Amino acid sequence: MKLTYNWLKDFVEIKISPQALADKLTMAGLEVTSLEERGGDFVFEIEITSNRPDCLSVIGIAREVAAITGKKLREARGPQPKVQRKNKKVCGLSNIDYRPFSINIEDKADCPLYTAKIIKGVKIAPSPDWLRARLELIGKRCVNNIVDITNYILFAFGEPLHAFDLDKLSWERISIRRAKKEEKIVAIDGTEKSLDPGILVIADKNLPIAIAGIMGGKAVEVTLDTKNILLEAAVFNPLLTRRARRKLGMQTDSSYRFERGVDPETAISASWQAVKLIQELTGGKIALAKASGVTKTKSRSVDLSASSAAKLLGIEIAPARVKRILSDLGFKPKAKSKNKFSVIVPEYRQDVALEQDLIEEIARIYGYESIAKTLPLFKPCISEEKTIGQVSLVKNTLVGLGLNEAITYSLIDRNLLSGFSMRDFGKPIEILNPKSQEQEILRPTAIPSLCARVAYNLNQKQEYINLFEISRAFLNSSSVPAEELLLSIALCGVKSYALSRGIIREEAGLLNLKGITEALFENLGIKDFDFKGESGYVGIYVKKEKIGIMLQLEKSALEALDIKNKDVFVLEASLDRVFSASQLKKSFSLLPKYPGIYRDISFIIKESATIKEILRAMKEKGGLLLVEAKVGDYYKGKQIPAGFRGLTVSCLYRSDERTLTEPEINPLHAAVSNVLTGLFGAKIR
Repeated sequence: MKLTYNWLKDFVEIKISPQALADKLTMAGLEVTSLEERGGDFVFEIEITSNRPDCLSVIGIAREVAAITGKKLREARGPQPKVQRKNKKVCGLSNIDYRPFSINIEDKADCPLYTAKIIKGVKIAPSPDWLRARLELIGKRCVNNIVDITNYILFAFGEPLHAFDLDKLSWERISIRRAKKEEKIVAIDGTEKSLDPGILVIADKNLPIAIAGIMGGKAVEVTLDTKNILLEAAVFNPLLTRRARRKLGMQTDSSYRFERGVDPETAISASWQAVKLIQELTGGKIALAKASGVTKTKSRSVDLSASSAAKLLGIEIAPARVKRILSDLGFKPKAKSKNKFSVIVPEYRQDVALEQDLIEEIARIYGYESIAKTLPLFKPCISEEKTIGQVSLVKNTLVGLGLNEAITYSLIDRNLLSGFSMRDFGKPIEILNPKSQEQEILRPTAIPSLCARVAYNLNQKQEYINLFEISRAFLNSSSVPAEELLLSIALCGVKSYALSRGIIREEAGLLNLKGITEALFENLGIKDFDFKGESGYVGIYVKKEKIGIMLQLEKSALEALDIKNKDVFVLEASLDRVFSASQLKKSFSLLPKYPGIYRDISFIIKESATIKEILRAMKEKGGLLLVEAKVGDYYKGKQIPAGFRGLTVSCLYRSDERTLTEPEINPLHAAVSNVLTGLFGAKIR
């Protein structure tokens, strides 16, 4: 944004030097990137952030200067006489006859406001020296008095205007509409542009006469022969303007402002300022003034507390100073109590919506350099983050067992859940504006994503895939969405071992998942756990609470992943619940002083009896002397009846006080064997 020192002085009294003013503007957040003396004046170039379209005008910068220097904003508009801005009576409608005229806005979302003023009897000529100087100093080429006035108003007030040669168009009706397919227009710069329904145009009853918010058409431009004009001032949809500008490859001062937003009040007042100048400099008379759309906007208010400002800034600013700063910036603060205000936000400040925004405005004008440098209060404390350490332990355990960690996306395609009915996920949490179909929901489970990686590795000709992932799942609960830390494991294929007696091939299955889980629980210090076969899967329980499941994927899930002739076994467990039951404190005991005695029991038992139940019963009967009982062999074959299995359990007897003798062990071992026959109906072999 370029403007001059003298142009600013038309709006506000300035008594400091241009360099001092540049420094103050920069400290207030309006960075002056260059300051150059030219033609007896000083030209400022200011970097305006995208959230401050109100500063894309001389009056906008003057408002900032007035607040910074404590001066009042003046209504003077340069050497021309003072002008009011409220209604059409200011300019005095003439009695010139005119035809009926109407404005048709097809969609108010595309064009919230359109105003048109018909001025007749204008005399096109070069602009006066003061107007030419204003524009040429900021690098704008002067054309004629009408075009120069519209440019002057654009830079002075931030409202782009456009003047059409009234006699070159069918002006009984002006339409603001979307362009038709394959419609074309030759712009003022002489280039022909192909239009489409994504572009907004201004049209008479026949053809487009302008690309809305960007550039007018060559066929209706103002020339030396123009006698009557139609003056346009409007508000266009910023997003629509930006898309059209990019599509057409056109960048103009008008589009730059419309893309960032123009408010209706500025559009209306600026157009009347232009009418006044046109009447004074061209001798024209206004014959008609019409507007369609929103001419008044509902005021917005934001509550502000002086105590909140003090807390955020770290300094106390008197309420009277706060009120003055906001008033100088165009806000209207109204005291609700001694330290609280209800602040009406002007329409041109669309960037202000929160109390924090107002506090930032106060800090800018008060001066960041006036805020003392202090260190924030910091109270050091030592805390133990259990979860981080436990997650690392889980990862190290699984990697040590030969598994590979995978990391997949939290956003997935809802179709990826197809076939995965391992538990009720409820309605997934949807993304309002997903970037693609593959990222439309937050995943309620990581199993589908992990199995998709299994499918990928199978396609890469991998024979054995063992993956795990620790990730968050997102559940749509009745009140607020909840997150859960999950462990997911997927196994598939055949693993080969090279031993001295040859190659052993082990196919992945649920027993592998069970062994992995047991090893993990042992490292986490969890002893009270169990596995229970349920409908279609195996439930994992810790302290009688279900914390996860193991299962073999159904055919429908495999088909959804395009996995053929392979079985996939998966595990999903809640680490939040696992960690709550973990005991990471380790205790050490001395090595045994006395030797132990091993005894084996081989027996046939029903398959319905679980290994855990068998070992628990044996340990209870063996008491303190039976320190260990584990399965040494498992057999099913011709010698074993249907529905039964052959087991060999190794029992270790030992005492911490003495060496056990055969007479002590034999009756105890016999009692343990009798438990198997009496409780489970086992047959000792």
